[in-house]
Amino acid sequence: MAERVIRVVVVDDEPMVCAHLRTILSSAVDIDVVDLAQDGAAAVEAVMRHRPHVVLMDLRMPGVDGLTAIERITRLPAPPAVVALTTFDADQYVIRALRAGAAGFLVKTTPPEDLIGLVRVAADGHTVLSPAATRRLVAAQAGEQAARERALRRVRELTERETEVLSALGEGLSNAQIATRLSLSEATVKSYVSRMLVKLDCANRTQAGLLAYDAGLATR
Repeated sequence: MAERVIRVVVVDDEPMVCAHLRTILSSAVDIDVVDLAQDGAAAVEAVMRHRPHVVLMDLRMPGVDGLTAIERITRLPAPPAVVALTTFDADQYVIRALRAGAAGFLVKTTPPEDLIGLVRVAADGHTVLSPAATRRLVAAQAGEQAARERALRRVRELTERETEVLSALGEGLSNAQIATRLSLSEATVKSYVSRMLVKLDCANRTQAGLLAYDAGLATR
């Protein structure tokens, strides 16, 4: 029986990166790079057209980014294994990619022989995380959890309305936008913000917004 050939789609907004990965992967007789894509929208189209086994997906791209593309691809019938490509393996984007459905991640500096082996691992349905990357990811998640717990303790004393305002700050809304959302006057919002900064011991609204994000009250 003929050996299975693993169909791969490579997605990166840098043509040189795509070409480099294609050269490495094509050196393996059991891997066929069936398409290259330079943004998330093209990646989804490539997946629907070629039905690959594995997609190597850059996360930071203009237009439709890798996170959005991962979410769309993993909702398809019989989706491929999507492996996130990143420059920094402790990047918070990586954690979000895993939550979005990625089967793992690889740093772009992964040695060629390891890259080929890990693509095979992904095609077999296993999680793809190099040992060093795993250690860093666990540390990043532990740090994120500790920050979340500290933030939750700090916001616990806020009233329900103050929490709503803090959440809006975490989304980067202006006082006028918060006033519209919550049906308050801009002066009232300003008063809430000032009071919160004191309660939370935040120097400015940017610090308060970051605290909202850490506490899980807002997403970026």
